[in-house]
Amino acid sequence: MLGILRNRTYRHLFAAQILSVLGTGLMSVALALLAYDLAGENAGIVLGTALAIKMVAYVGVGFLAGAFAGRLPRRGLLVALDVVRACVVLALPFVDAIWQVYVLIALLQSASAIFTPAFQATIPDILSDERDYTRALSLSRLAMDLENLASPVLAAVLVALFGYSWLFAGTSLGFVASALLVLAAVLLKAAMGDKPGSVAKRMTRGAAIYLKTPRLRGLLALNLSVAAAGAMVIVNTVVVVRAGYGLGEADVAIAFAVFGGGSMLAALALPRLLERRGDRAVMVSAAACASLLLCTVAASFGLRGSAFSWTWFLAALALLGFFYSAVQVPTGRLLRRSAHAEDRPAIFSAQFALSHACWLVTYPLAGWLGATAGMPATLAVLGIVAGSGAAAAALLWRKDEEDDIRHAHPDLPPHHPHLKDHGAGASHVHVYVIDDLHRHWPAAKRPWTG
Repeated sequence: MLGILRNRTYRHLFAAQILSVLGTGLMSVALALLAYDLAGENAGIVLGTALAIKMVAYVGVGFLAGAFAGRLPRRGLLVALDVVRACVVLALPFVDAIWQVYVLIALLQSASAIFTPAFQATIPDILSDERDYTRALSLSRLAMDLENLASPVLAAVLVALFGYSWLFAGTSLGFVASALLVLAAVLLKAAMGDKPGSVAKRMTRGAAIYLKTPRLRGLLALNLSVAAAGAMVIVNTVVVVRAGYGLGEADVAIAFAVFGGGSMLAALALPRLLERRGDRAVMVSAAACASLLLCTVAASFGLRGSAFSWTWFLAALALLGFFYSAVQVPTGRLLRRSAHAEDRPAIFSAQFALSHACWLVTYPLAGWLGATAGMPATLAVLGIVAGSGAAAAALLWRKDEEDDIRHAHPDLPPHHPHLKDHGAGASHVHVYVIDDLHRHWPAAKRPWTG
């Protein structure tokens, strides 16, 4: 897996990602402490509102990013956004009102909503081999999971030595270092294209491609499964550990670390697993297993309450982390082969926005149910939501779907360049993606046997 780091450009970008996510992890701790300084016992309300602002920015700005990200020089865009994020973070320690926090968080997350899909769309341009790209996706997942483990430890050391305001400085330095690494990378010149139409049409181009592609409609359903499982862990783990088991803050950290460990294990195993089983089988099965696991833990809590073994609860978290990562890691592979290079920024932006729309639903659902209906009911409901996503994905993303599809273009003149390239007969076959010449997915597909 580490062999792909021999690619100089990818090595620079991977290092930039590590520094960026490490800085983001430091900011999460710093923001919680800042919220407590400003709001005291109401810090939870401040953080909850900031999280809601983040999700709204991700959904709204994510679509806007798709209209412009593919038309701007990729390296300049990424560097500028890192600089913006560094400047916003540096301003946070100087706020003295809660509304100022909300404004700065909106700016920060809006920049991230443009940066993340543009960054993700750059990787398949650099790593053209699918095996290398799969390994890159697994490394990316590992980097995010390591951030979950390393950031709290580093934050604790910095707070003890210098105070929490220096966490913002560390975050800003992470973004600056990320910008320098991107600047040093030799990025391929992306195919920007010159798609006509209004800004509104360009904003919806990625979503149109996404929603017309069967495998991506299935991916949208799987995004719901991931959001249901993830929201349960992120929102309610602290409640289960502290109130359910009566354990301390260190045990909360252990629970999150175990979940991250399961996710890391999946990231290490997936390259070979995907080669043997394929994307659909792995992703749909993992989502179904996550649903079954949530419902099983719900039944166990319902029958035994807090007597449900702490050890078994940790084991369940590790398994859930494995299934969570098994659904998420192959996502980039689906997006990569579902659009031309010039449309990749738009389709990655659509995935970014649509997936976070699922989180915008499951975050409050997990919190509200946990507070009013209890953990067994919350686990059961979110397990049903995850299972519904897995079932919908299995129906929308057909098992026999092929990349090469026989189809015809009765609307094109015989001398059209596309027909000259692929054959001007009644029908022809090639890798099928939604674009200006292929506006709808064929109703019936037959594998091409030559």
